[in-house]
Amino acid sequence: MAKPKKSRKKTKKRESKQRLKNRKRILKFLFFLGITLLTYVLYCFLTLPDINEAVSRTRQPSTTIIAENGNEIRSFGTVYSEVVHADELPKYVVDAIISTEDRRFFSHFGFDIISFTRAMIANAFAGRYVQGGSTITQQVAKNLFLTSKKNIKRKTQELLLAFWLESKFSKEQILTLYLNRVYLGTGVYGIEAASQKYFQKSSRDLNVMEAAILAGMLKAPSRYNPVASLSRAKDRAKVVLRNMVDNHTLTPEEMEKALTLPIGPEKSYKVSGGNYFADWVYHDVNDYIGERDKDIYVLTTLDQDLQERVASILQDTIKANKHKNVTQGAIVVLDLAGAVKAMTGGVDYNKSQFNRATQALRQPGSAFKPFVYLTALQDGWSPEEKIFDTPMSVGNWAPENADKKYYGEVSLTFALAKSLNLATINLAESLKKNKIIKNARQMGITTPIQNTPSLALGTFEVKVLDMAAAYTTIANGGFAVWPYGIKEIYSNDGYQLYQRNAEDPRRILERKNVEDLTFMLENVIRSGTGKRAQISGFAAGKTGTSQDNRDAWFVGFNDKYVTAVWLGNDDNSPMKGVSGSNLPAEIWKKVMSAAK
Repeated sequence: MAKPKKSRKKTKKRESKQRLKNRKRILKFLFFLGITLLTYVLYCFLTLPDINEAVSRTRQPSTTIIAENGNEIRSFGTVYSEVVHADELPKYVVDAIISTEDRRFFSHFGFDIISFTRAMIANAFAGRYVQGGSTITQQVAKNLFLTSKKNIKRKTQELLLAFWLESKFSKEQILTLYLNRVYLGTGVYGIEAASQKYFQKSSRDLNVMEAAILAGMLKAPSRYNPVASLSRAKDRAKVVLRNMVDNHTLTPEEMEKALTLPIGPEKSYKVSGGNYFADWVYHDVNDYIGERDKDIYVLTTLDQDLQERVASILQDTIKANKHKNVTQGAIVVLDLAGAVKAMTGGVDYNKSQFNRATQALRQPGSAFKPFVYLTALQDGWSPEEKIFDTPMSVGNWAPENADKKYYGEVSLTFALAKSLNLATINLAESLKKNKIIKNARQMGITTPIQNTPSLALGTFEVKVLDMAAAYTTIANGGFAVWPYGIKEIYSNDGYQLYQRNAEDPRRILERKNVEDLTFMLENVIRSGTGKRAQISGFAAGKTGTSQDNRDAWFVGFNDKYVTAVWLGNDDNSPMKGVSGSNLPAEIWKKVMSAAK
């Protein structure tokens, strides 16, 4: 039966009223949503950081460590350079950055809806953040005024500041701000500082490949900078060059040519292999000049040529002898006044920044024996006086010679040259051990030394740098030294903040005792355990090997330098057949032959 017309009209009227209510609810919701969003935007606007304060925000002053020849070893802190304007750079430098970071930079108003939408779709499909949509203007806003923290408030403020920047500055000015503020790895800010750091040239002189490398670094400065990995930097640069081709700022033929261009100068003026030394120097800088708010330059004692040879010698030796389970080493070279001319604290700084030359504590073994023989000379013994090398025991301890042999009555010179344990222990037992310890202390050993029967065999722990310092006191005729690496410190405006003054030498050992001990140490190399360390001219030194070949040493000197060499493993595991008389002695010979 059909519904009456009156009833149908009432139904339609009710439906019409319901639709009207629904529209009102939607409009009310949208109104309140709009008010909420506007209120939030207003809140973000009102809580923007003070622009003047943000522009003048302080930074960590930079410290540049320089070798004695004036070349840079390393920089610490935030490094900026002179301001470079965008129009001063080759066109391809700007093209590389624009093509990679913000290809519609010159046409958008601070926000690129196309890039933003593309990034959001990519992130949605990936289920995580894989692509950013920020414009260069937004990045300038973040770098100048905001933090890198990712949240809605910061993104909103970033957008508001981007609009403000676009209204206040030209595109060229915004690009200049970006180029001089952007982070480019290893503590470097700005394209000019980065160009000087990585290529030793002004950004005005970059070639296309170098420009592509810098542009490629913007995605992940710590990963793609040439210091971290040159191969990764090159691979990323290829992506930039392809972007330039896609953006019609480079032809395919020009891209192929760019890939063949040199990166940096033919001869690098940067010191390689000096990071361990730079860390050691940087740690002490504030002790010399206190806290400061200026960039400084620290002129050091490091010999670039020698440093690079030392680092290479250690790396090559370890690489060639891994089958002997030797994985680490440290080398220190001092002149006779205690200036550090070379230092390497490990095989690969990028893998381990622990400095085994200044921080590791290792047993010196027989390299400690010269302190025993020095004390004997001070007590009136002569180099040719006799001592017995015969079996002995102290409680449950029954030491032996390395070759398991006994040599009977021998001279002190012979006992030291052959590194006889039993003769040395017998000698130490006839001396005051506190006097042996005192000698080691005043000569430079800073670590605790236990007064035990095994003292003579170096069973306590020392630092490589300390051993080098102690032997320097013998090498220079008996004068105390304190190892140092800093010669002068300057502020970035040229004001001298510190200059090392030569101290009056302080004699701590009698000349005759030093001469006798030096003669005995010459015999170690001439006819004893250090034969593999023989070099042309005068040389004196001592081998050292701890129990189970866990540490192997050679410490010695000529008339100009003292070098301490240590080999071992960080986990203190035994090496296979490595002792002070072989690999360390061979390394020492190579280092001293390279030192001029």
